[in-house]
Amino acid sequence: MNGAARRSSSVDEFRKQNLFEAAVGVFARYGFRKTSMEEVATAAGLSRQGLYLHFATKEDLFRAMVNHVLATSFRAVEKVLLQEELTLDVRLLRAFDQWLGKYVGMLAADASDLVKAAQCLVGDVVTEYEQRFSEITAAAMVDSPLAKAYGRSGIRVEQLVSTLVATARGLKTHCATRADFCAEFQSALRVMFAKEH
Repeated sequence: MNGAARRSSSVDEFRKQNLFEAAVGVFARYGFRKTSMEEVATAAGLSRQGLYLHFATKEDLFRAMVNHVLATSFRAVEKVLLQEELTLDVRLLRAFDQWLGKYVGMLAADASDLVKAAQCLVGDVVTEYEQRFSEITAAAMVDSPLAKAYGRSGIRVEQLVSTLVATARGLKTHCATRADFCAEFQSALRVMFAKEH
């Protein structure tokens, strides 16, 4: 690929990223059913025809947006979990913030149909990413003193991860802001890590 082609490709990628970020905001505000392609185009600074050049239907846009959000979040989680200079509890807090925390407080009341839309349109992809998230989280914990301490009680790393995921999901619906989510999740981690000592 020559220099001009690389620049064009990175510009296209930047435009798509901006489009997806705009789409996330619109879908989070109005939900799937009430969101129009016109609203997404306006939020992204595109004409409606320009948006239709990228995506033929709202369903196509939604699928691509969810795939983008999941892939981007997963890459951020991987990066955080590989930062071994950080303590495990800090890595876990940052990973769960990237995976769930950053979406706390985003959804308006009209957006309650987004989960159902995601299940219908991209359910397998969501399930696959959730599984991958659990696996890389478990891999980050497997040789830790925490895993060893719980292992002596017969509790496997996968069970610890499952508990953390359930806790984070509960906090995502309970907390009003991302900061609240992080503070509450940090408290949950302190409780879990108390077993280490």
